[in-house]
Amino acid sequence: MKRTRLRGGPGWKWLRLAACVALVVAGFVSSARPQTPPESESFRISVDVDLVLLHATVRDRKGRFVTDLRKEDFQVYEDRASQSIRLFRQEDVPVTVGLVVDHSGSMGRKLRDVVDAARTFVQFSNPQDEMFVINFNDTVTAGLPEAIKFTNQSDELERAISNAATTGRTALYDAIAEALIRVRTGSRDKKVLLVISDGGDNASTRTLAQILAMAGESGTLVYTVGIFDEEDPDKNPGVLRRLARETGGEAFIPGRSEPLTSVCERIARDIRHQYTIGYTSTNQAQPGTYRAVKVTAAAEGRGKLSVRTRTGYIARDVPRSGTER
Repeated sequence: MKRTRLRGGPGWKWLRLAACVALVVAGFVSSARPQTPPESESFRISVDVDLVLLHATVRDRKGRFVTDLRKEDFQVYEDRASQSIRLFRQEDVPVTVGLVVDHSGSMGRKLRDVVDAARTFVQFSNPQDEMFVINFNDTVTAGLPEAIKFTNQSDELERAISNAATTGRTALYDAIAEALIRVRTGSRDKKVLLVISDGGDNASTRTLAQILAMAGESGTLVYTVGIFDEEDPDKNPGVLRRLARETGGEAFIPGRSEPLTSVCERIARDIRHQYTIGYTSTNQAQPGTYRAVKVTAAAEGRGKLSVRTRTGYIARDVPRSGTER
């Protein structure tokens, strides 16, 4: 068989040049193409030190969110000693959220409002949030089916809340404890609980002190919404306020003039307008002791700014590298 040999010449040179250009362009396009990270890794906080992480909301005198501050505008104190900020972010990141809903006997006629509020909360939350439901009365139960760990679908969350019976007493602390355990299994760095209850507890095996210690260790923000009538003998708004204040969340006791849906919209917006601040503690106090935290902010021309974050944490007995406090 006779082989045909391609001979060189002007045409062949142009052919080789065109092929080289095509290869170069292909390589450039390939390297320039954005590499999209997996969703579960897109919003991770990667650290190689044992950071204390704080989620801080900043507002001006009129109560408006202030979201354009720089790292240099903040000052962090632990037990009154100034700390150096090592991590600083301000962006709307998806979160893991636990909806903790009171289903005791007094909640029967209020449950429809709670379901509507949950739908509003989802509507104004980050679309990539992952959520779960914990229902409680005498006992604590998961609202979602066993096969569904988390969801951001409002219809699934509505069913998870409305399908539980409203009866019996109130195991508020046990429910929050279960939610704090479950929220840690979420894939988002930022963890939040939204607790809807009258604040009373008459059926738990855990105490408020234990719950506050658990929340402080996990760094979970707790928002609370008190739903009760003035004549309700089980109401305890003080517990709801303390849970929120010490974890960096906020407590809401809506009156008749403010619908529950508006409150949940405000909470969703608050979660999406926060700074993440991390520092490595210089505190030499004994591990296992409580350490008070305070954050301030000031910027030229911005007037007085208020900062809300958690009030402190209990130092770990054994520091764990690569994790947060």
